Amino acid sequence: MSQYYEIEDQTLWNPSNGASQLFMRQADVYQAELGLPCGIGPMQADACQIDPLAFKEFVDALLTWHRRTSHPVMAALSEGFVAAVLVLAERADIQVNWQPADVSKDGSRNDVQVPAAQVVAEEAWASALQRRSHELGRFMAA
Repeated sequence: MSQYYEIEDQTLWNPSNGASQLFMRQADVYQAELGLPCGIGPMQADACQIDPLAFKEFVDALLTWHRRTSHPVMAALSEGFVAAVLVLAERADIQVNWQPADVSKDGSRNDVQVPAAQVVAEEAWASALQRRSHELGRFMAA
């Protein structure tokens, strides 16, 4: 048996029931952590609808939270969920915000002195997470 995560009539993911239940439980955790709804509707008749606007807001907030997490265990625990969410966002053609909250659209930072090493670290973080998401996407049947 499986379940469907959809935006209108487009299926983004068709996981097994067990994977779906674990994913939804993790979504509940991060909704509470971020204080935002994830945009994933209730599972009814083995399908749920994703609200693209609410989901984008959630994904952007989740990326900001994950980027700022400096605790290695918290980062490791959250990485898989973040990667799975990024797969869904990509399949939904949602453009996520990879820039830190303190960076303006032109790339300048607002009232922050940032060493070059930190900028490189942020680029490495984004690249690593994007690779992880693409790898995971191969195992997330649509």
